[in-house]
Amino acid sequence: MTLAAFDYTKLDVPEILQITFHPRPEDQAPPTSANVINYRIPVADGIELGARFHMTEDTSSANILFFHGNGEIVGDYDDIGPMYNEQNLSLLAVDYRGYGSSDGSPTISSMMTDAIIALKEVKKWLAANNRTGRLIVMGRSLGSAPALEIASRCPNDIDALIIESGFAETLPLLATMGVDVKKTGLTESDGFHHIEKIRQVKKPTLILHAQNDQIIPISHGTVLQMECGASSREIQIVPGAGHNNIIDVTGRMYFEVINQFIKKIGMRKRPKKLGVR
Repeated sequence: MTLAAFDYTKLDVPEILQITFHPRPEDQAPPTSANVINYRIPVADGIELGARFHMTEDTSSANILFFHGNGEIVGDYDDIGPMYNEQNLSLLAVDYRGYGSSDGSPTISSMMTDAIIALKEVKKWLAANNRTGRLIVMGRSLGSAPALEIASRCPNDIDALIIESGFAETLPLLATMGVDVKKTGLTESDGFHHIEKIRQVKKPTLILHAQNDQIIPISHGTVLQMECGASSREIQIVPGAGHNNIIDVTGRMYFEVINQFIKKIGMRKRPKKLGVR
C-alpha cells in the first residue's frame, strides 16, 4: 500500500514557515573535483532546485538521495561527500527552494511535491549515466519529512530508507521550536503524518539519533523505529551526541555504519530482535 499526498497547507503559514526554514545562499564557490556534479532540477515554471552529486568511480555503487536540515545547504556537505565516497557510496544532495542556488521560496507543500519530482529526476539521471547501484533515500532533521514522503508514496522507486535525527510527531516539535500550538489551532492530523507514513514503509530502514538531542529528543527516533512497518529495521543511538554533532562525535564510524546497513540490503536473514544501542 502506498499513501496518497497529504494536504500541508495549514502548515504553510508565516509563524510556522519562519521557524521551519532558514534558507541561505551558496556562500562559496562549488568544488571542481571530477567526482562532483552540480545539477539543476526543474520543479515548477521558472523554479529549479540546486543539487550536488558526490559520485564514486564505481558506477555500481549505492546512491544516497539526501535531504538536509533546515539551516543547511548542499554546500555544507562538500567535505562530507568524499567521506561517503571512501565507503564506495555516492551522495546526491538536494537543496530546498530558496536554499543554496535554488530558486523560489520554501513552503512545506512545495518541499513535499519537490521531493517526489527530485526522486524521479535523480532516477532518470542515474539511468542515463549507467549508475546501476541501489538507491537509498536519506533525510536529516527537517529532511526526514521529504525522505518519509518519498518512502511512503514511492516505495518501488527506492531500496531503503535512512533517517537521521528525524521527528515522529509534529506538534511537540513545533512547541519545542517556539510555536504557540494552541493559538494556531492545529491538530496532529494537520501535520506531517510521520507515524502514519513510516508504518507503510516496508523497505529496510535505519534510524540514527543522538542521545542528547535537545531539539528532536531521542523519543522521536525510538517511536519511528517501533512504528516502522519494515521487517528489517535498525536503530543506532549515538552516545554523547547532540542534534548537530553526530558526525563530529562518531567520525568515520558514522559512514561505516551506513555502509554496513546498505551492504545488508537484499540479504535474506532470520529476523532478530533489535535493541537500542
